[in-house]
Amino acid sequence: MGRSGLTRRRALVTAATAAGVPGVLAGCTGPGTGGGGAARPSAAEAARRAELALLRRSAAVSGVLLAGYDEALAAHPAALGTRLAPLREAAARHVAALTPPGERAPATASTGARTGSPDPGAGSRAPGTGSPDGRTAGPDAGAGPPGAGTASGAGGAAASGASAGGAFPRGVPAEPGAALAELAALASRTAAAHTAALVGAPPESARLLASVAAAGAAQAYLLGEGGRG
Repeated sequence: MGRSGLTRRRALVTAATAAGVPGVLAGCTGPGTGGGGAARPSAAEAARRAELALLRRSAAVSGVLLAGYDEALAAHPAALGTRLAPLREAAARHVAALTPPGERAPATASTGARTGSPDPGAGSRAPGTGSPDGRTAGPDAGAGPPGAGTASGAGGAAASGASAGGAFPRGVPAEPGAALAELAALASRTAAAHTAALVGAPPESARLLASVAAAGAAQAYLLGEGGRG
């Protein structure tokens, strides 16, 4: 057989092989695709997503307490400023610690309240102008934190209870002592929500939640009877 015949045969074999490749590839599927469907996340990826969702919910719960401090400070800067400022800063650190890396912390209140600047109208508000019982409406009163409505899992119910209606659903009480009492109750609910979220949490997140829960319980004590000494 001459060289031209050999070359022709090789060309035919190459063409036949190339024609069969698409059919072979079409029959191949990656692991977990179920024959051409979208790939399912691995167990590790599913666990990672669940942990991020837990942290987001927990950050939102602590964000409500932070908003409560902001609102109380805006309504009673002179009476409560010294007492609440360090507790407010601790709550801000908790929100930052619980926020997943690379994500923004949940919004909690107006810019003025977040920076600790007094509410321009707080000093001139007459009792009874904020609401029928003398309360003053705080920033975003009645609005829950982002993600509060989607809380689920072991700590979901407690988280929803801590964040339902915002920090002061009926506005900040006109009396500083009443505002402190409501903040103490909110700090206690926040600590309970973080404690409930410990169930099933990965070890690292569980340690963080336990630490924040303990700090929240301490804040509730300091806002209540423990802060009157």
